[in-house]
Amino acid sequence: MSSEQQPSATSQQLPANSASARKRRDLTRFGAVLLGLLLLNFLGGLYFFRLDLTEEKRYTMSTATQTLLSGLKQPVTVTVYLDGDFPPAFRRLQQSVRETLNEMQVHSGSNLHYVFVDPSAAGTEKARNEYYQTLFKKGLSPTNLGANENGKRVEKIIFPWAVVSAGGKEQNVLLLRGNQAAPSDVRLNQSIEGLEYELASAIRKLNPGQRKRIGVVEGHGELTNVEAGDLIGSLTQYYDVFRVNLAQSRLEALQTLSAIIVAKPAGAYTEPEKFKLDQFITRGGNALFFVDAMRVNLDSASRGGMLAFPQSHNLDDLLFKYGVRINPDLLLDLNSGVIPLVTGMTGNKPKVEPMPWQFYPLINKFSPHPITRNLDAVYTKFVSSMDTVKATGIRKTPLLFTSRYTRVLPSPVPVNLNDARLEPNPKLYTSQFKPVGYLLEGQFGSLYANRAEPGTTNFQPAVPAGAKPAKILVVSDGDFVRNEVDPKTGRPFRLGFDRLASTEFANRELLLNAVDYMLDESGLIAVRGKQITLRPLDKLRVVEERRRWQLLNLGAPLLLLALFGAVRAWRRKRRYARF
Repeated sequence: MSSEQQPSATSQQLPANSASARKRRDLTRFGAVLLGLLLLNFLGGLYFFRLDLTEEKRYTMSTATQTLLSGLKQPVTVTVYLDGDFPPAFRRLQQSVRETLNEMQVHSGSNLHYVFVDPSAAGTEKARNEYYQTLFKKGLSPTNLGANENGKRVEKIIFPWAVVSAGGKEQNVLLLRGNQAAPSDVRLNQSIEGLEYELASAIRKLNPGQRKRIGVVEGHGELTNVEAGDLIGSLTQYYDVFRVNLAQSRLEALQTLSAIIVAKPAGAYTEPEKFKLDQFITRGGNALFFVDAMRVNLDSASRGGMLAFPQSHNLDDLLFKYGVRINPDLLLDLNSGVIPLVTGMTGNKPKVEPMPWQFYPLINKFSPHPITRNLDAVYTKFVSSMDTVKATGIRKTPLLFTSRYTRVLPSPVPVNLNDARLEPNPKLYTSQFKPVGYLLEGQFGSLYANRAEPGTTNFQPAVPAGAKPAKILVVSDGDFVRNEVDPKTGRPFRLGFDRLASTEFANRELLLNAVDYMLDESGLIAVRGKQITLRPLDKLRVVEERRRWQLLNLGAPLLLLALFGAVRAWRRKRRYARF
């Protein structure tokens, strides 16, 4: 064989050397990638982090919630009754609850567990009804919530509840909150915004530290234990609640309280009593005032009418000093509650019907404050307008407003129940959005500064010893915290429940939010300010362009896949053609 036909040693070794080098290079790259992944996984186990790329940081837990969860000392179990086949609108709420609990589980270590339960999963109707009865006994009532899906009305019976269990105790959590007057999609969004607070608040209440003390003032015709039964009972779940008589209590004893509630006084406070109240507030004590500016007697109003005159509780100068004034008037509102009136006879029995009563405004406009954010309507009776006055260093936040159709009647005000039979004249309701509740915050100046203590010669300094910032809530309606009483059993109904309308208003929730805001040093109540922007689609464009987007969603992925395959085949052909 000639030398031209024999391949050289160099030509035989080049392909082998090239393949071996390429193999070593590929193995080196694979080893480097594998080592990098192992190192990244190791570092991820040591240093936890998550990235929330949403504009409103909807998946980020607040610092207060993280601190609460990381400090859990006992296991917490959350049972959510939102499993099952829901329409898309309800699945959004279901998925949001799951995402919130997932995030909470991360921050709680191994102390929080949750499970989703379908209340309708029983195989037979009898078993399902029995399970429903079990939930009813726990206080979990179903909700019939409607939504529009693809132009159709969809309704679903759901149990929008979770039960938080810890240490042998349970706390029910209503997951479907928000304003019932709002559209269903807005209400669902409001519920999603409040999930973190509702769940974290329930966990905190089952893992309490030292219980704080609240005093409910008596001795001036304030609400009785029955009339304030739900107020006291609701607060007792989380705080130690006492009846306080200012005339018999020493100032040192009052300083052991974290808050004082003045609920619908009918008589006047004496100056020594008012001095103790003033010193309690200026030294950092919180206070909630639910007082009437006008005296109304419904018995007289039903027997031909009466004139309502200003109430003499002797608290006007104290509240004026703190920065707010309750005006001697009554507000009428076309958005109102009802009263029972005899409208005729049915046989030998009178026919009683609920009639709109403009003296009972339904408040459905609130400030975007954590106390009132996403709150349902609240019920008021014989409420008065309020103004603010100068008070140095005090931040004044109006919380509650009447509707745009309000009428102001200055004192004296004629009140006659028979007026409910008359059709109101809308032209007289020219006032709008009158504030009826204020939150005051700051270092309050003493009404008795540079004066002698009442009944003594003790001169009071301009700034009392131990002065601290405080918070005050003032609502110009004493009935705001008065519950109705069951005439058959004598037991109090839930605060905010209206027997005539068979509706429960949010008076109780506002009260608990206000107390929580004043006494919660962790700042958890601020989570109620969380906002998730609702970005609804244009329903008209959805109908008109539906087919186009469906074709795009189906065709675009297939086109991209085919293009990727063609480019990859071309690159492979070009790369390996030289071999």
